[in-house]
Amino acid sequence: MPEGARLGIDWGKARIGVAACNAGVSFAYPVETVPAGTDELRRLQAIVEEYEPGVVYIGLPLTLSGERSFAAQFVLDKAAHLARAIPATPVRLVDERMSTASASRSLVDAGRSTRQHRRVIDQAAAVEILQRALDHEQRTGEVAGEAVIQEEE
Repeated sequence: MPEGARLGIDWGKARIGVAACNAGVSFAYPVETVPAGTDELRRLQAIVEEYEPGVVYIGLPLTLSGERSFAAQFVLDKAAHLARAIPATPVRLVDERMSTASASRSLVDAGRSTRQHRRVIDQAAAVEILQRALDHEQRTGEVAGEAVIQEEE
């Protein structure tokens, strides 16, 4: 198992939700929402430097039948860029099916209005993604998901 903290990322076209858990802890918490765009990679690198994670988990959008969707290619490309930018940290893709729906339900259960969701839904989805990976680690003793290959551009 990798040492250190873990990060979870919900990578969207407008916003990128980031969650973390500390070393030796089995629960995820929200970190921030990074605006997608020209500075996204720089900000994510800074978060990785700050948290020094043993692994970064990125949610991979699959269809309900488990196939890779059109959105999956977008995430695969972004994950490859991040993996090149942080070569010392493993980047892994994990199934994110229903993570946003589950995060939305959790926010409603916590008393957040739909209007309030917009500001935190990406972070909540990143928490869901990371928590699923942490649960897998605890259950199996292995890292979750599939490795992102750090290919040269």
